Amino acid sequence: MRFIKKYLFLPLLITSALTVKSQNYAVEHPIADMLDSLSTQKMFETAFTRPVFPKNNKFKFAEDSVPRFDDYTFQARLAKLDAVSPFDLVYNEHVKGFINLYTVRKRESVSRMMGVAQLYYPMFEEVFDKYNIPLELKHLAVIESALIPYARSRAGAMGLWQFMYPTGKMYGLNVSSYIDHRCDPYKATVAAAEYLKNLYGMFGDWQMVLAAYNAGPGTISKAIRRSGGKKTYWEIRPYLPTETQGYVPAFIAANYVMNYGAEHNIYAAVPRKTYFEVDTVVLKEQMTFDQISQALDITNEEILYFNPQYRKNLIPAGGNAICLPKNKIAVLLNNEQAIYAAIKAQQKEGDVVETLAEVKRTHVVKSGEKLSSIARKYGVTVADLKSWNYVGKHGLRPGKKLVVYVREQTPVKQVKLDIKPEQSLAAVTTSESDNGQLAENGIIKKEFIFHKVKKGESLFGIAKKYKVKAEDIRELNDIHGNALQYGQLLKIKVDAQ
Repeated sequence: MRFIKKYLFLPLLITSALTVKSQNYAVEHPIADMLDSLSTQKMFETAFTRPVFPKNNKFKFAEDSVPRFDDYTFQARLAKLDAVSPFDLVYNEHVKGFINLYTVRKRESVSRMMGVAQLYYPMFEEVFDKYNIPLELKHLAVIESALIPYARSRAGAMGLWQFMYPTGKMYGLNVSSYIDHRCDPYKATVAAAEYLKNLYGMFGDWQMVLAAYNAGPGTISKAIRRSGGKKTYWEIRPYLPTETQGYVPAFIAANYVMNYGAEHNIYAAVPRKTYFEVDTVVLKEQMTFDQISQALDITNEEILYFNPQYRKNLIPAGGNAICLPKNKIAVLLNNEQAIYAAIKAQQKEGDVVETLAEVKRTHVVKSGEKLSSIARKYGVTVADLKSWNYVGKHGLRPGKKLVVYVREQTPVKQVKLDIKPEQSLAAVTTSESDNGQLAENGIIKKEFIFHKVKKGESLFGIAKKYKVKAEDIRELNDIHGNALQYGQLLKIKVDAQ
């Protein structure tokens, strides 16, 4: 799809050390470099609590144990996955090399990916089910981006699904100075689903779809012709680019490790939030990450982790959505008008910052012009130009039209929420419960309490604790019966103080 050379996979008769036997030199595979990047991503400082090794683990392994298995075991496990999959999940030396990469050399990175998967996989499955495509395709994001939502290849592909600018544009993923929809986890997943379904309409085989996602449908059609009209991946594999020859084996290995991690003594790092603990809300006004951080007691790093599509630590006006932990969403909704009022009231007292307004212009490349000179002319970066436009391997040619977003120079004021500690909107959250408060005329009145259900708690016990009726809790939270779920957030109306 994006024809990334550095993030794709070399061909192979691979040993556990990823040495190519058919050649006289060793190859360090690009996917290994991508997995290494997991350890340097700041997002993971925010994404996880401290990893906890399960002492009562399923197979009674010691913490430092690295289990090894024979070919028969690998083949049998993949056969179980293959029996319920539309993919041809075969086991061979090519697949074995990638399994060894994941389960031996890059174990910590796999643990982190398994943790991040708890945030993204349920959403992937929901979207893919809607488009009626195999749920196993969720593992494609493992080999595309290592589940890093703002991953960027050297060729300029972005996001979980690594869309290049032209393909992303084709599927509705717009890029501006402030938002890159290729990095929006949900929108990019919808685009990936549409693209994968279209590829299946072309080739009618999911293995071929994977190859086409990597190399492009034109390259696959050419390989089919060169093979004499063969129609399966393994039949046309010798005629594919070397990068694509390793792509499907890597996908099969990703399926394996994400299903059999425990057998290799690999367990998911514990994420701070899973998919079921976050939600989205549309903001009615422009807000910076700093303002959100101050109002909701959440760090800028956490906001970026949940919202990687925003490029300038700011959510522009115009109905843009923000993803946050559910308890923070509850606080925001119950204090929404107070927060917006505080921003507007203090607008005149802040520091001057640049406006969010931007103008889309078209630059026609002249002879001798370079990206660097064009970037200087418009006050943007070369990286910006590459993100807004597809610049192929041949570079710029005279007459090529480039999209440039130019910022207007109208000054606006930096908003600082000067809220006293005892009235802080951020103070409505605690480790045990979250108290929604509403500010009116400078006086904060407690109207709602947000209670997170703990293990063993009952509806009647919670009602008794807050001196309210169980029926009122049911009605306010649309609960039928008395069953509660561990971790469920309950909104409880209490007397105003």
